[in-house]
Amino acid sequence: MLLFEFFHKDPAGYQDLEDDNTQPRLGELRKTKLTLRQINKLRRMNDLRTYEYKENLKQIKKQYSPPAQPAI
Repeated sequence: MLLFEFFHKDPAGYQDLEDDNTQPRLGELRKTKLTLRQINKLRRMNDLRTYEYKENLKQIKKQYSPPAQPAI
């Protein structure tokens, strides 16, 4: 979790409450099964997080790289 996530509202579509079946109801003893739609959504979210992480690393490397040497 990033620090700014504490102070900013979640982006639209970040969590779909209709698809959230994590809360068991009375009498449900089995674990919930993931549908293919949910698995694909998780995969896309993971791909997006990986892309954002790589972009963040590029910015950090650029920020902390040594300054360019002047031409002599």
